Amino acid sequence: MRGGLSLLSKVIELNKLILSLMLGSTLLCAAVDNASASFRVHMQDGSSRVVAPAKVDPNSSQAVVNRALTALGTPYRWGGTSLEHGFDCSGLVNYAFKQVDDLDLPRTSRALSRVDGPRVAKGDLEPGDLLFFRIRGRSVDHVAIYLGNDRFIHAPRRGTNVRIDKLSDGYWKKHFQLARRVMPEDTQLASNG
Repeated sequence: MRGGLSLLSKVIELNKLILSLMLGSTLLCAAVDNASASFRVHMQDGSSRVVAPAKVDPNSSQAVVNRALTALGTPYRWGGTSLEHGFDCSGLVNYAFKQVDDLDLPRTSRALSRVDGPRVAKGDLEPGDLLFFRIRGRSVDHVAIYLGNDRFIHAPRRGTNVRIDKLSDGYWKKHFQLARRVMPEDTQLASNG
């Protein structure tokens, strides 16, 4: 599994970045497809502990979020769909949802905004929901994956890397259009927001 090893090494390389991100009181740690790796987590009080990624059902929204997090720091590339070559916004979404059974997502942000799945109010967002933005023009032209606690992961634009932003930040709040749930309900994470 050659690609899996390079993916694992990239996750380990990004370990410091991922472990330094805080979502409220939840520390983000990306699991790689049930790979056996452990990480030392240094807490703010100076203590540390070793943690290992939990085995995650590949059809769950947690697996989608974890897979998206493995792309943190990957360069933006228009039309990109991989860790090796970079991502555009919809390429990142397709990468994150790739292993979900019976879910065949379209390739563009506009087409993704029209998939069969319920629209979700901002107050009802759950990790794995898709967020759609209108940046230029009169229709949706950007998509992101909601992580929880007002945060989302996306590939913003040329010259940037895959990153996490806040939905409540002025720019994103202004351009937000809608959210849609594409995961079956029984696979959604329990979330406080």
